[in-house]
Amino acid sequence: MTGADLLLLALGAVAVGAGVLVVTTRHLVRAGLYLVVCLGALAGDYLVLGAELVAWVQVLIYVGAVVVLLLFAVMLTRAPIGASDDLDRPGWPAALIGGGAGLGLSVLLVDAYRWSAVALPGAGTAERLGEQIFSSWVLPFEVLSVLLLSALVGAVVLSRPDIGRRTGDEPAPAAELASGGRR
Repeated sequence: MTGADLLLLALGAVAVGAGVLVVTTRHLVRAGLYLVVCLGALAGDYLVLGAELVAWVQVLIYVGAVVVLLLFAVMLTRAPIGASDDLDRPGWPAALIGGGAGLGLSVLLVDAYRWSAVALPGAGTAERLGEQIFSSWVLPFEVLSVLLLSALVGAVVLSRPDIGRRTGDEPAPAAELASGGRR
């Protein structure tokens, strides 16, 4: 085992550990910060594998933008930031489904390659990556951008109770609601 192999395994272990913390923590903001650690470790894996462009895109797009968008969405929608008791559900169904999916994918991978060596393509360049993105992957990127924009607009609408309310639609007081609208 070389030093690169050990570094790859160590970064992979950090990514898996942070990923487990993302889904097991009861604090929403901490889950976002653990996600930063997980995505940063994946970027480190990409650097070890020699895919510098993909690593920096990972840092800029996912760590820099998506996690910030997630934290802004939490702040805009006034979601509870601390520990949430309503998230205290049994974890065994999710662990069973995740373990089954992982085992199924592992069996599929072993069956597909039968432990044979696979010839790797030549090293990628920014030019080849750009050609692929802007020739055959333009539509998925545009759909994703519209989806993210609509999610941001939805978060703003949810966070502002005055948007969409007509002038006479003030919420009724609790006493009026209890009496069925009669005074």
